[in-house]
Amino acid sequence: MRYVLLIALREYAENVKTKGFWIGLFLFPILILAGINVPRFLEEHATPTRYFLVLDRSGEAAEVIRRATDEHQERRIYEACLEYVEKHPSERALELARSAAGDEERTRAMLEQLPGDLAELKARMEEWKEAGFRAFRAAGGHEAFLAAAEAQGFLAPDRPPFELPPRRFVQLDRVPGLDPQAPPEELVAEIKRRMKAEEGFEFDGKPVELFAVVVVPEGVFDPNGGARVEFWTKNLADDDLRDLVRNALDEELRRRGFAAAGVDQDEIRRIQALTVDLAAKDPTKKAGEEEASKSDIVRQWAPAGFVYLLWIALMSVVQMLLNNTIEEKSNRIVEVLLSSVTPGELMAGKLFGIAAVGLTMLLAWVATLIGILQWQAGPGSEIPALLLDVIRSSGLILPFLGYFVAAYLLYSGIFLAIGSVCNTLKEAQNFMGPVMLIMMVPLLTMMFIPREPNGVLATVLSWIPLYTPFVMMNRFASPDLPTFDLVGTSVLLAVSVVVMIWLTGKIFRIAVLRTGQPPKLLEMLRWLRARD
Repeated sequence: MRYVLLIALREYAENVKTKGFWIGLFLFPILILAGINVPRFLEEHATPTRYFLVLDRSGEAAEVIRRATDEHQERRIYEACLEYVEKHPSERALELARSAAGDEERTRAMLEQLPGDLAELKARMEEWKEAGFRAFRAAGGHEAFLAAAEAQGFLAPDRPPFELPPRRFVQLDRVPGLDPQAPPEELVAEIKRRMKAEEGFEFDGKPVELFAVVVVPEGVFDPNGGARVEFWTKNLADDDLRDLVRNALDEELRRRGFAAAGVDQDEIRRIQALTVDLAAKDPTKKAGEEEASKSDIVRQWAPAGFVYLLWIALMSVVQMLLNNTIEEKSNRIVEVLLSSVTPGELMAGKLFGIAAVGLTMLLAWVATLIGILQWQAGPGSEIPALLLDVIRSSGLILPFLGYFVAAYLLYSGIFLAIGSVCNTLKEAQNFMGPVMLIMMVPLLTMMFIPREPNGVLATVLSWIPLYTPFVMMNRFASPDLPTFDLVGTSVLLAVSVVVMIWLTGKIFRIAVLRTGQPPKLLEMLRWLRARD
């Protein structure tokens, strides 16, 4: 046992000193922060302004589209104002937020009031956002908004000046060299020629590119006309402008249709705002607490995130084990080690040492995740507080670590056997293909399991030892998880781990000193059938 411990300590020390280990350790928080902030940054700064022209034969559509683009910009300014106030709060605002966040009963009651259904929650948040935007416009826009925030003492005195976000869409009155009154066929032909040639033009003294041309025929707002609007662009992937134009024209067409029918617009909005109050109830909860909240839904989906993290961590450490084994074998280091220890002690030391590396990495990742959530939450922020509450109260951390150890021991046996029979990584790749196909199944099914945690697919996969750690981790938050499945799959997984380690030991003992071509499958089967 002393030699096993020494080898394990050696494996641990050798791997935690590598650049790859520390890169993986620090890459995780970077990826988490990037996933939170990069999409917002790209939306604000990396998306170029789209210049487009409206060839309006109806005489009315161009103004409708212009109003839609102006409103789109106003919404961007509104969101920028909210972010500005959040980034540059005064000490008074921070103190108020801290006092609100410190009131756990108030915070929990607020979270419990959120709708339990995701669709309902999204609709409620859209309603709040729309109400805030209407109030923002009625108050006079960003200048009045920021003046009110400053008057109430919510903005820091040393804040930088507020910058208006650049316009995403700029509607042109005309393009130089293009006659709007020319016949439609000539206009379309000239548009196609310019877009193919990528000819630009100047706007406000700088060269820009014509992104799209909207050709609107006469009678576009006639409900019985059937006029077809043409949207010419080379970039079919960016459909934001196309959707904005379509929605603006659709809304105007409906508005005119309702007006022609004598229906009041305010009455239409009032009726469209009517909703049925539907409360989601959980029969497994205590009397008086049956109403499902947002935290209950997040708690049921949280295991899927842990499954993905489990898969990433497992792939990292078993690849580390495979590479170390092949490297030591090809460099003849294993021969030196086997002169002092037995193959079984060498194998056990490797398994325990790399397992310790994996647990170190996982604990660092979990601690980092919690820290980032607390940091990004900000004072009084509700959603990060909800995620933290789910992570802390769901009881998923210990099962996650337990299933990681079991999955590691199971798959490390496979990778260690591959490493012992191969002399180079190129040879190992021939064996890795089937193993990777097996390991892809949990990723392909992890979003389906929470929807039906006790369904046929989840139950069958739970009883396949290679998938048990992933599937059972995904089913763990289910309130009605059968005890038979939990206990039975755990026992089967433990037996499978013991059998896998025993079989790997037989292959490792024979193959670790072997050189030349990797053995055939039938030869490896004979090794397994041979008596010790």
